[in-house]
Amino acid sequence: MRIKGTNLGNWLVLEKWMEPAMFEGTDAEDETWLNRKLDRKELAVRMKKHRDTYIREEDFRKIAALGLNTVRLPLPYFVFGDRKPYLGCIEYVDRAFEWAEKYGLKILLDLHTTPGCQNGYDNGGIVGVCKWHFDKAEVDYVLLVLEKLAYRYGKRKGLFGIEVVNEPISYLVYKFAPTTGKAADPKEAEGSAHVGMGFLKSFYMRAYKRIRTLLAPDKAIVFHDGFRMDLWAGFFLKHNMKNVYLDVHPYIWAMEMFVPIHRPFIYKIYLKLLSMRLRLVTRAVPVLVGEWCICNHYTVDGPADPEVKKTRFRQLARMELRSFARASGWFYWNWKLFADKDYRGEDRWKESWDLEYCISHGWMPGHYKR
Repeated sequence: MRIKGTNLGNWLVLEKWMEPAMFEGTDAEDETWLNRKLDRKELAVRMKKHRDTYIREEDFRKIAALGLNTVRLPLPYFVFGDRKPYLGCIEYVDRAFEWAEKYGLKILLDLHTTPGCQNGYDNGGIVGVCKWHFDKAEVDYVLLVLEKLAYRYGKRKGLFGIEVVNEPISYLVYKFAPTTGKAADPKEAEGSAHVGMGFLKSFYMRAYKRIRTLLAPDKAIVFHDGFRMDLWAGFFLKHNMKNVYLDVHPYIWAMEMFVPIHRPFIYKIYLKLLSMRLRLVTRAVPVLVGEWCICNHYTVDGPADPEVKKTRFRQLARMELRSFARASGWFYWNWKLFADKDYRGEDRWKESWDLEYCISHGWMPGHYKR
């Protein structure tokens, strides 16, 4: 099966830029600090309302009706509700499986955060802190969470697989990341550093051994490339891993941070190189494009004319999808951002991260649904 999917981000793992209303009344920049700063009763009310309404059964129905077949579901490490003060959300994961199976969709469970954080981003749980991999007890805890997820869902019809950790950060990405050195509490961030390949390979081997026997043979185990796609060729074959995928996140928006020339010919060069790299890596391991989107400065900063915008977005979408031809599939980031889709003023650039919005405005080529 070729994966055609979308992420359900910001549902069970909050990212402030995607729905700032959740953070109103605080100066928190991430979910950890939201939990620390917001009154407990208010937090419980706010979280319940968000989780009950942000993604519903109707979203699963719409996703299936568009011809997509899989959703990638980011989960926090406190999904089981055993890490105070964080509120667990396992009942919503159960709900997601009921809906997915009802509409013929598969789910990739993605452990998106870790205690101490694996990248220093808000999507890892806390901005500016990256210390999880140095704490043996917390590494073991994450393995236990993966084991519990595999035990609970490993035989479910709706499970595609489990991704063991999202975006463990490399040296270069960590060095230039805009969040590095921006922790709310600098003392808490002391000792933070990138996630080395030695640790990552060891953790991946341990994770595979812990959950492979708990999963049905047709369920996949997915490993993020840690922003080092080219270093993984042969690793999974060498360790005789079965039914595994490498996950890559080739964002145009991120590329533009390093190559500030916002023109289609630059995108073509980048995507041609990506296609070549995918061709080499996929000889050894299947690859999933776990996150991508059509947001780009050439369009966002260009003319406001809706037809020009539509043409430019569709052009880039076609280019990106062609470059993914060697991959086993892809997941757009994200199904939605603002619940009310009120992208105006300084938030206008966010609209192209919202797949539902993109499709409704004709920005995605028709063959995305085939």
